[in-house]
Amino acid sequence: MEICLVKKTLIAGASPNTERYAFKAARMLQQYGHEFIPVGIKKGEVLGQPILNEWPEHIADLDTITLYLGPEHQKPIYDKILRLKPRRIIFNPGTENAELADLAKQAGIKAEYACTLVLLSTNQY
Repeated sequence: MEICLVKKTLIAGASPNTERYAFKAARMLQQYGHEFIPVGIKKGEVLGQPILNEWPEHIADLDTITLYLGPEHQKPIYDKILRLKPRRIIFNPGTENAELADLAKQAGIKAEYACTLVLLSTNQY
């Protein structure tokens, strides 16, 4: 049996709408035993977790930020994303942003153009 390390993941662009990919990612992260922190402008909760409507200042042991925000919504929070110092940022399809990816790399953060759902389902997360 494989040992799965819990990778604390911030979901940027979280939504209580079960049809949204951000919600599907939360469900899959939970199924795979990863802790998730939903952050977004929507009110509500995701699988019992309240959606944070304010960007957190600090999260201990943050492994990943998975983006479900288009590039135009990322720009105002570049500094907040980088200040959290995750190990990596996943740019899901439709969120690709070379400017933020470059800033992340300069800060020593891995920038990955990938799909969180695919990474989880293929044991590459």
